[in-house]
Amino acid sequence: MEHTFYVYILASDSFTLYIGITNNLERRMWEHKTGFNDGSFTSKYGIHRLVHIEDFADVRDAIAREKQLKGWNRAKKIALIERANPYWHDLSREW
Repeated sequence: MEHTFYVYILASDSFTLYIGITNNLERRMWEHKTGFNDGSFTSKYGIHRLVHIEDFADVRDAIAREKQLKGWNRAKKIALIERANPYWHDLSREW
């Protein structure tokens, strides 16, 4: 059985960023948006807007990319987001 793994970046209205990984992006976004994990960083800071997605067939590649992105400085993360999503639209708003 083949799986897809997603590395994603969320942003709050004040542009606080969160980087995560999941194998079910739609479910994970529901969890973030509904505060399913109360007390979480994203819930506490209102980080609910999906602004960047990358998909991987191999979980090891996804984990490596997540770690890489988390190691980047803020300016580099913003440049990555704005290359494909210059207006920081919520990519999950139609779900």
